[in-house]
Amino acid sequence: MSDEHEHDHREHDHEDHVHGHEPTSLDPAQHRAEAVGLFNAVWEMLDAPDRTPAQDDQMVHAAHASRWHWSQAADLGGDQQRAVGEWQCSRVYSVLGRGEPALHHAMACLAICEESGLGDWVLAAAYEALARAAAVAGDAGGTQAWLARARTAISAIADPQDREVVEADLASVVVVSGG
Repeated sequence: MSDEHEHDHREHDHEDHVHGHEPTSLDPAQHRAEAVGLFNAVWEMLDAPDRTPAQDDQMVHAAHASRWHWSQAADLGGDQQRAVGEWQCSRVYSVLGRGEPALHHAMACLAICEESGLGDWVLAAAYEALARAAAVAGDAGGTQAWLARARTAISAIADPQDREVVEADLASVVVVSGG
């Protein structure tokens, strides 16, 4: 693009000004479909061996996009999907070794659970995310404390398959030494 076509978007009011990149309006069902598709794509990326740095970036973007689409499909999703979206963002950052954003999203997951009264596997998963993020951040005490809370929460999971999934996730948390 030549300089004559570029302009500073901050230099004028955007009201009634069409740039050709305005967001399209999606209905809640379309947002839900995008959220689900992106969520599943993130899982494929997490399982991919030998991701490149560019693929890692795409995984981060997809996790955030999935979470955002769930917030736009509130009528078709709700608190559980928002919490799980935050959990997935935390998992992505943990896998990438980025403790601070992993903790941020794990805390957001827990906050949604607490504010919404979510329990069962979603609450146990929030504690698992916090344990994993604390481990990535090098906080041995935090890791142990969140693991203990997760193990307690597992006993309240109604579905045995859900319990197995969270137990397997807990078993994969690497406990750091020191702290």
